[in-house]
Amino acid sequence: MGDALIKTQGISKEFSGVRVLDNIDIEINRGEIFGIIGENVAGKSTLVKILSGIYTPTEGKVFFEGNEVDIKDPLHAKAIGISIIPQEFNLINELNVYENIFLGSEITRRGFLKNREMKKRTVSLLEELKKSIHPEEKIERLSVAQKQMVEIAKAIAFDSKLLIMDEPTTVLTLNEIEILFDLMRNLKESGVTIIYISHKLKEVREICDRVLVLRDGKMISTSRTDEADEEEMARRMVGRELSQVFPEKVSPSEEIVFEVEGLTSHGLLEDISFGLRKGEILGFAGLVGAGRTELAETIIGIRKKDSGKIIINGRPVEIKSPIDAVKNKIAYLSEDRQGSGVITSFDMIKNTTLISLPAYSKILINSKLEKEKTKKYVDKFNIRAASLKTRLEFFSGGNQQKVSLAKSLDPEPEIFIFDEPTRGIDVNAKREIYRFMNELVREGVSCILISSELEEIIGMCNRVIVMKEGRITGILEGDHINEEEIMLYATGLKGVA
Repeated sequence: MGDALIKTQGISKEFSGVRVLDNIDIEINRGEIFGIIGENVAGKSTLVKILSGIYTPTEGKVFFEGNEVDIKDPLHAKAIGISIIPQEFNLINELNVYENIFLGSEITRRGFLKNREMKKRTVSLLEELKKSIHPEEKIERLSVAQKQMVEIAKAIAFDSKLLIMDEPTTVLTLNEIEILFDLMRNLKESGVTIIYISHKLKEVREICDRVLVLRDGKMISTSRTDEADEEEMARRMVGRELSQVFPEKVSPSEEIVFEVEGLTSHGLLEDISFGLRKGEILGFAGLVGAGRTELAETIIGIRKKDSGKIIINGRPVEIKSPIDAVKNKIAYLSEDRQGSGVITSFDMIKNTTLISLPAYSKILINSKLEKEKTKKYVDKFNIRAASLKTRLEFFSGGNQQKVSLAKSLDPEPEIFIFDEPTRGIDVNAKREIYRFMNELVREGVSCILISSELEEIIGMCNRVIVMKEGRITGILEGDHINEEEIMLYATGLKGVA
């Protein structure tokens, strides 16, 4: 490591009079991978948004390559050599892959776009990430994991001196994470500096040289990653000893309240059948592309089924849209939080009552009732915000997820489908969501949990259904719910090939 590439002095940031960053002094060297960890609302994303020109600091100075800089916006940041891979996707669905990668920095000659060159460069970038995504594919047709890889390709497309990665691995497989880490090591060798934000402390220890711990907007410590194990990092993040992450499992009744029979969607799902018990947490495991999200979206009517039945409390139902799902007491928490979970330009009240608005209106909307109900969710989920009128774009990822939970819970569902509910949130927020799921099943609500985190599946679920390429390969119970068994079925080494 050499001299400092970027340095901050007394950086602070306030929103509506609330100080979310307080007097941050950091110095990051050239060719260093620098980790930043902390709970949600610790200030991590706010800090890197200042460094990448998205936010302007309330106080303090930023120095880049030894000179004080006023980073006016993300385009200015890119011009001086700072790129960011944001936690939430910053892609335009209507454009294709290569158009998104070169948006704002198009390759031209004499005023004309050099589309062929941009497509060729896109293929090369994705090959570096070992991904074969067609450069002309529309973003809206990509999976969440593919979108993440496009974001990474977009960030490395230009010769960045500082690359900021905000939770880049939350939707990636272990193999994809290793490919990303190899790329990061190569970039480091070539002198690129990387800021790496993650809630996965094992990854932070593996890939980072040093790590900064933030808590409530303040610096707690900066140390080499070989000087603090994962437990010590977690203690510094929360400021206390951590109790058991997963609550004690609740035994469901034998009553089947929800059934899927022979559900098929050509090219996505083939002959899916299962039953869900009252008060059960039923897990769905599998590798990226196994069809778990597609199954959830078919159940709630986002995707069209070609054949099969959905039966609720012994009665066949037709669900052709998410509105039908809500009417049938089914809630769905999407894996794509900002894409379909919340509307970030809306405040907390509008988001919370978004799908249950008829309950608040006869002729006019009862704003007082909306406000009272939202306040109850703020208390229930410990949502931290300046006010109920704060737009969700200013919320941390964890608090956005809690608002999405409140929105899904407000119509009083009997079946709750959670799709990657803890993606990109910290260990304490995870515990709160696990506790909430536990409360739901104790009250008789039945839950489906789709997760790529095997520890989460093993720690929370009564039974686990494993999928591969749109088919069920195994159903596990009791002692069979373990990492080895799940992976054997997920890779097709056991079960239906």
